[in-house]
Parts: sequence; structure tokens; C-alpha cells
Amino acid sequence: MATGTSAVVVQPMGDWDPWLGLPIFSLLFGIGFALLLDSAARRVPRPRLVLLRRLGTLLAIGLVHMLLWPGEILTDYAVVGLVILLPSTWLPRWAMAGLATALIPTALIFGGGGPLLIAGLFLLGSALVRYGVIEQLDRSTRGPLLLGLLFAASLACTLWAQAGMRAAGATTHLSSLSSLSDLLLVGVYVCGLLLLLRTPLRPALRFLFAPLGQMALTNYLTATLLVLAADHILGLPIGQSLTTAYWTAGAILTTQWLFCTLWLHHYRQGPIEWLWRWATWTHRPPLARARTS
Repeated sequence: MATGTSAVVVQPMGDWDPWLGLPIFSLLFGIGFALLLDSAARRVPRPRLVLLRRLGTLLAIGLVHMLLWPGEILTDYAVVGLVILLPSTWLPRWAMAGLATALIPTALIFGGGGPLLIAGLFLLGSALVRYGVIEQLDRSTRGPLLLGLLFAASLACTLWAQAGMRAAGATTHLSSLSSLSDLLLVGVYVCGLLLLLRTPLRPALRFLFAPLGQMALTNYLTATLLVLAADHILGLPIGQSLTTAYWTAGAILTTQWLFCTLWLHHYRQGPIEWLWRWATWTHRPPLARARTS
């Protein structure tokens, strides 16, 4: 947990403190990219030009954001998308799946993550769309259940192996195993959420998460402004106190949820999402919702 000038040294969960956001958002980015390609192919004669504009705009947003937050992730997403994801759209789906299968273990073994892992997850998300897996998982209960159990069993084995290596003092591959457990935990969480969405809890989950998800890019960027304001203007010790950091994060998340809920009552998209869509398709989309009498 960090601000622009300082960081919390103690991890909230001790030695095992996964950042689940990166693999989840990377996988979702690959899924969304493939779905956008399908949509663009039905609407325009040169669909990859649409994707190129989308990634180029994301890169520009990321570069501006980097002035405020040097550790931001949008530039990595845009560059990996331009170098790996966009060219992969010319490949058959088996080749895309094969590249993902090769890149993800390589990233875990040699880098512990980074752009190589992002690339692998991008490709995996796109391959899942092209094989129809995403559509099947959305309609199925058995699929997420079996997959979640497989992830959970693999996670238990990985954690057991980590504990054994620590007890034996063998630390050579601990980093790789830790990254692998993060990915498996992500799989458990995603499958668990898919199962919950098949229950009567679905309306409540949509009420809680849909506003934030529909304005994810706007929230990501405004969170930086709010954190910097809390740190530099209010003087909150976010970088020194975990308690303060958690309370600040909760306050920001609550504020964003309220703003998103009110905004989406009047408008179709978040302001940054609207601008991104405009740049992607090169024509201004409607923003305000149609008034009903």
C-alpha cells in the first residue's frame, strides 16, 4: 500500500499478501478486448483500427495519469495490448491459447508476474471468448462449481508445498509458488462469484458492484486524486498507518459508489468511459439517458 512518496511496509496479510486486482483485471481486459473485436467486426469494415484507437487512447490516458501516480498500470496494459494482444487477433484460437499457456508459467517461474503475466492473461481471456467458454460459464452452474473446486484443491496443494519449502529452508522457488497461489485464489474467487450470481443474491450483488464496474476507469483515475488529496491536503498518514489506509480506502469506495449510482441514474456511462468510447469509435455517443415522462 503506497502513496506517491511513502509506503506501508507491513503487509496486511503477513508474508502472503496477494494483489488479486492485477490478474482479475488483466483477464477481464482480454475478455473485453475479444468481445469488442466481435462487435467492431459487425459494425465497421476495419475492426482492428477500432481496437488500435482504443489502445492508443488508453496509452494517452495512462501517460497523463503517470504524472500523478508513477506506479499506474494503464500504460502497461496499453503497451502489452499493442504489442501482444492486437497482433494476436490474426492468430487462430488454438495458437492464442497455446501462447497463453506458455507465457503464464514462464512469467511465474522467471519473473513472478509483470508484463509477461499480463500478456498471458490477456491472451487467456481472449481465447476463452473465442472458444465460447465465457458464454458457457455465464449460463452454467456445474462449470464454475467444478472449476472452482479444481482451483481450490490446487491452491491447497500449492500452499502445502510452500509451507514445506519454508520449513526446509528452501526459498528458491517460493516467489513463483506465491504468484501461482495468487492466480489460483483468483480462480476460486471468480468461480465463487459466478456461483453466487446464480443464486437469489444476484440482485443484491448487482446493486453493490454494477455501478462501480460500469465506471471502473473513472473510479481508478479519481481514486488517485482522492488519495493524493487525503495525503497532501488533509495530511492523513496513509503511508504510515494501515488503519488510516483502510479507513481512507473505505471512505473513497463509499464516495465513489454513491457518485456512480447518482451519475448512472442520469447518464449512460461514466465521463471517462464516455470519452474513451468517443475516441474509440470517432463519433460522439449519447451520454444523457432519455427522459421518461
